[in-house]
Amino acid sequence: MTQKPVLRPTVPTSAARPLVSPIQPAVVYTTETPDALDALYEGQATGFTYSREGHPNASSLAKMIDNMEDARNGIVVSSGMAAVVIAVLTAAKAGDHVLGGNQLYGRSLRMMNEELPRLGMETSLFDPTDLAALEQAIRPNTRVILVEVVSNPTLRVADMEGIIALAKSRGIKVIVDNTFTTPRAYQPLTAGADFVVHSVTKLLAGHSDALLGYVAAADAEDAERLYVIATTWGFTACPWSCWTAERGMLTFDLRFAQAQRSAAAIAEALKDSGTIERVIYPGDPSHPDHNRARTLLGEHAGNMVSFQLKGNSREVSNAFAQAAAPLAFAPTLGDVATTISHPASSSHRALTVEARQTLGMGETFFRVSVGVEPTDMLIETLVSAAKTATQA
Repeated sequence: MTQKPVLRPTVPTSAARPLVSPIQPAVVYTTETPDALDALYEGQATGFTYSREGHPNASSLAKMIDNMEDARNGIVVSSGMAAVVIAVLTAAKAGDHVLGGNQLYGRSLRMMNEELPRLGMETSLFDPTDLAALEQAIRPNTRVILVEVVSNPTLRVADMEGIIALAKSRGIKVIVDNTFTTPRAYQPLTAGADFVVHSVTKLLAGHSDALLGYVAAADAEDAERLYVIATTWGFTACPWSCWTAERGMLTFDLRFAQAQRSAAAIAEALKDSGTIERVIYPGDPSHPDHNRARTLLGEHAGNMVSFQLKGNSREVSNAFAQAAAPLAFAPTLGDVATTISHPASSSHRALTVEARQTLGMGETFFRVSVGVEPTDMLIETLVSAAKTATQA
């Protein structure tokens, strides 16, 4: 019997197209000739060569987010932090000064305080709600400002109009982390920023099963540089994660609308519970940046609610997390289900107690990422847990 080789499968042709994007995990793509490969690399033909340099699932997802952000040529990468790093490396080099908001996500702060200086960059922080503080912080070699529209987890609202205007007048690039606000509330590139980044893992994908980031630039040369850095440093997005994120994004508008409605109701209920020192929600008139939030974000105050429980002890924090079951206690946000996080033990654990207190995060400070469960159930669970914890 003649032994026949196992042939590679061929993709069946079809007169119809799949309604759902197929997952394409192929690492490499074949061409018929060297000329055909040259045509791909030189931009004369459209397609893929090696998945580190791009693949269909990442391209499909990037186009969805491009459309939401009014961007062109954005790229999907391996995580939200990868997107932040790529943007900074595109806009700055050794010897440059990078300015960051003083209430950035914990890992972004760690990048500012530890990793960028290791690469020869100068870094410092400023209060993004205070334009005068920014003006004082700018140095002759300042090249980049990294800011979140709504800070994590203290929910302060940056003076985006002032920051962008001042940066433009000084020739400084602005990178905006739009994860909390999403393109439905704010579009950084339309507002004049130079870069927009997302942790797609969070609200956009919405199901805690896709670790991804997105980054886009307003300038074509910056966009090309983003791509070169992402592919050279290997910040490649997983095809499976891209596929799950694409599926999740199809319900984004429904999830975001419901979560925002519940967040507003939860903030009001917690204020009236008698167990909370302070509730932080940009949609509440008592929020220090409420007027700015209305101007920048309109009716989209977001789905995040932060608060400080009475009693500043780990015992109170533990009691609250346990009493709030079945809501998940987890260091994440943007899931279809509500999650509760404790910055002191998760996102901002690298900061000293004093540093956290300076930023307004005591031991019993919590952030709730509101999901799509019934609003009444969420209110009852959180208010009851707060009472149990503070009366223990």
